[in-house]
Amino acid sequence: IMGSTASAFKAGDSKNSELDSRFGRCSHFVLFKNGAEDIEIIENEAVRSGGGAGISSGQLMVEKNVQVVITGNVGPNAMSVLSAAGLEIFKGVQGSVNENYGLFKAGKLVKISTTVPPHSGMSRKDEI
Repeated sequence: IMGSTASAFKAGDSKNSELDSRFGRCSHFVLFKNGAEDIEIIENEAVRSGGGAGISSGQLMVEKNVQVVITGNVGPNAMSVLSAAGLEIFKGVQGSVNENYGLFKAGKLVKISTTVPPHSGMSRKDEI
């Protein structure tokens, strides 16, 4: 089910950081390339934007050839970009990015097919 890259979204700056429930407004992305040890950490510049964070973050995932997204929630604009590019989106659980990657690999995360309301990530609620 997984392509060349899986991506998890987080509030910190390492794979042991807590998963961030907000896709477009997370502070960083972790790209898992060929397993849990081959990673790339990318700062999310969209976190500071006034609007369009989900679209910008989605476009970044497409540019980075991400196949799978692990996050808490996805808004309608981000879902549109990710779905159009054929990315699969999975609902993460409270815990570290690395734990969520392990759960994904074990087939224990649920695919997301619905969105949260637009601009939900602009509030500071970090509920997964």
